[in-house]
Amino acid sequence: MSSETFDSLLAGWDQVQSRRQPEGTVLPSHHDQCLGCGAENPHGHHLVVTRDGPNAVSATHTFDARHVGAPGIAHGGAVATVVDDVYGFLLYSTGDLAVTRKLEVEYLRPVLLDVEYTLRATLAERAGRKIRMAATIEDSTGLLSARSSALFVTVDIEHFKSNGRS
Repeated sequence: MSSETFDSLLAGWDQVQSRRQPEGTVLPSHHDQCLGCGAENPHGHHLVVTRDGPNAVSATHTFDARHVGAPGIAHGGAVATVVDDVYGFLLYSTGDLAVTRKLEVEYLRPVLLDVEYTLRATLAERAGRKIRMAATIEDSTGLLSARSSALFVTVDIEHFKSNGRS
């Protein structure tokens, strides 16, 4: 991660932490090159995530040809990527810097290309450094295509400074 990208990450985090965002607020991307939400990443998903309350976020997303697994179906790794990134936005609500410790995605039916999906993530439990979250992916009719659970562990800023800088 370049020094500029790292500084961008911290600036976005500071922006969100400096004021608690009201429901309906579009949250800032993690940084411009983020695979999930970075506007400058040509291979990214360009997620736009909204705060849905004190412990919930949502986004809509359409997987395209860059995300293909089997013909017409999004690659499971692409699906897991957007879920993990939405969880990262939920961390803005907790006020913690944290990293993914465990991510489980249950694929209930194919996630299709060129179909708009709604992703929702909520805080499930907080215990010490552990933050448990849950998420869903639904199509426009409300049909559940995938659900997820995750465990994140809080870290201090030094984790990113020592591991994320080149």
